[in-house]
Amino acid sequence: EFPRIFWCHQKKLEVKGSKLEVEYVGPFVDGKALKETLKILRKVFPFRSCRVLPKRPCLWYHLGRCPAPCILKTKSAKEIGLKEKIKKECQRNAENVFRIIQGKKKEVLKKLKKEMREEAKKENFEEAAKIRDQILALGKVLEHSKILEKEVKIVILWKEIEEKLKEILKVERTSRIEAFDVSQIHGNFAVGSMITFIDGIPEKNFYRRFKIKFTEKPSDVDMIREILERRFKHKEWGFPDLILIDGGRAQLNAAVEIKNQKSKIKNRIKIISLAKKENKLFVEGKKEPVFLKDLPREIFNLILNLDNEAHRFAISYHKKLREKELIPKV
Repeated sequence: EFPRIFWCHQKKLEVKGSKLEVEYVGPFVDGKALKETLKILRKVFPFRSCRVLPKRPCLWYHLGRCPAPCILKTKSAKEIGLKEKIKKECQRNAENVFRIIQGKKKEVLKKLKKEMREEAKKENFEEAAKIRDQILALGKVLEHSKILEKEVKIVILWKEIEEKLKEILKVERTSRIEAFDVSQIHGNFAVGSMITFIDGIPEKNFYRRFKIKFTEKPSDVDMIREILERRFKHKEWGFPDLILIDGGRAQLNAAVEIKNQKSKIKNRIKIISLAKKENKLFVEGKKEPVFLKDLPREIFNLILNLDNEAHRFAISYHKKLREKELIPKV
């Protein structure tokens, strides 16, 4: 009834029993640019952002940045019938902001001009003037919105890549991908890394490092087993749709074995492993590997990017531990 606009780091799960409908746009690599753009758009199209309507109007209302549906809680507002007016403004402004963030600025401008003409025909000149001011202000704001055009293109590109990836791996979802790698020197300073891509973009809030606890000299397979066992214990991190392991068939089998011990997730996560030296991709459930040269270029690049990022993250932690050990203690 009174839509709100908010930003989040990842899609929220639906609340059980909730009738709320949520529309998402993104992801955006540059979060600061997005927030700044919304801040400017709010001057043109005041919108609600509060999770729960407060008992009295907040600062945003007094600054003219929110239609303030919260004032409907007052007796005087009910008496003068403000509900429909505020409801219309909330819905209209939220829709305009959403469409602009989607890159549909021309569509919004066209719609506003039409609304202005209609209000003028009705001789509702005050409302027509208000819309005219919005059109003029929006023209200035749209220069700033160019920051987001690159982000929109990234989203469109990811959707194309995701469809190809789902077809190749025979899965329904590949939105969240985790990649794992390990690093050691003759069993010393053994570490593992986990990196996360969401919709094709690195999400560093979900990067994790693992210091291997295996007491004997661990093999790469042993380390993969350990870090996956530890990773799956963390339900609060959420779970991926796809896991990429650095290694061959042995690493893949070890990873699948650990995953299958978790009955709640074993059927919702697909595991693949990359054997770089052999230029092969091993896929859970497939007897024969896929040669990297046979993959579409976009998928080939995605897999290499994931593997390289996991390797970089593991090496950086490995070096950090090694340097810490070498620095003499005073």
